[in-house]
Amino acid sequence: MNQVPPPSLSIFRKRWRKFRSLKRGYYSFLIIVAAYLISFLLPLLVNNKPLWVRYEGEYFFPMLRYHGPEEFGLETIGEPDYRQMKEQFSAAGQGDWVILPLYPYHPSESLLELEGVPPHEPSLQHFFGTDDRGRDVFARLAYGFNISMTFAVLVLTFSYGLGIAVGGLIGYFGGKLDILGQRVIEVWSSLPFLYTIMIVSSIVVPIYLPGRSQLLQPSFWLLIFILSAFGWMGITYYIRGEFYREKAKDYVGAALAMGASDWTIMFKHILPNAINPIVSFAPFAIVGNIGALVALDFLGFGLPAPTPSWGELIGQGMSLLTKWWLVFFPLAALFLTLLLVVLIGEAFREAFDPKEFSRLR
Repeated sequence: MNQVPPPSLSIFRKRWRKFRSLKRGYYSFLIIVAAYLISFLLPLLVNNKPLWVRYEGEYFFPMLRYHGPEEFGLETIGEPDYRQMKEQFSAAGQGDWVILPLYPYHPSESLLELEGVPPHEPSLQHFFGTDDRGRDVFARLAYGFNISMTFAVLVLTFSYGLGIAVGGLIGYFGGKLDILGQRVIEVWSSLPFLYTIMIVSSIVVPIYLPGRSQLLQPSFWLLIFILSAFGWMGITYYIRGEFYREKAKDYVGAALAMGASDWTIMFKHILPNAINPIVSFAPFAIVGNIGALVALDFLGFGLPAPTPSWGELIGQGMSLLTKWWLVFFPLAALFLTLLLVVLIGEAFREAFDPKEFSRLR
């Protein structure tokens, strides 16, 4: 009997299979993706607002709508202290209850009820202690992870999108456009990044809008715009070289002979064959973007207070070296995150190595 030959695998599937065989990079990828997805659920996991409240037969959802203390029979001013209210309801034993998140502390909440002067040492109630303003360090690190990763991914998306477009144009059309484009890139890359940040920060004062999440703050998007404006040039040179090499191959000539437009050839035919540098350098660009945000926050040119920030916590640790938890935990979180992303980058680089799987074989 004639045996049916096994189906051939595409280049991408071969590379993905190679990436999965690199256990350190693959498991690091799963850990980072899982942690990042879970970080979007932090308002349900790490927060001082309860998920559900029952009081006198009525049900309340404070995460969705503000409820004043008078609605729960309290005489306090401002937002109710739901942790204390839970203890009061439990002691009363009248069937009222409060369901709090797993870790009932908010990253911007100053815990004034704690004894002593902040910062407080780690305890069973506060895993990583508190900072110099009495805010829970674990909550700030958890929210800071979401902000750092989102910031890095958005900067990568915008900067690489611009860099791929510019590199593809000057690499495909060449000639005067290539010469002019490279001169513009050289002039723009000569601008000092840190001085530009300092000038912009002195002109545009960062503001914090309490009613919005950290990802919707104007200063957050301003920093993304500035870093994207300075981060697109590196990938441009690689894409330009890839387009120069690919446009001389036979499949491009065949597409031209069939009447395909330049845009179709560039982004439908050449770009998929020039994806190696994009995939290889993207994880390391994420590392650089996280490091840039941490450095700017550390220097005071980043996100405004009270935004949860790793750089701001590291700055506190540098000024309070005797408070070891303010030094150890932020640096450990930064180290582990960057280590996992670097392992992913190394695995991607090995899996997408053109010497490993080539379309010419």
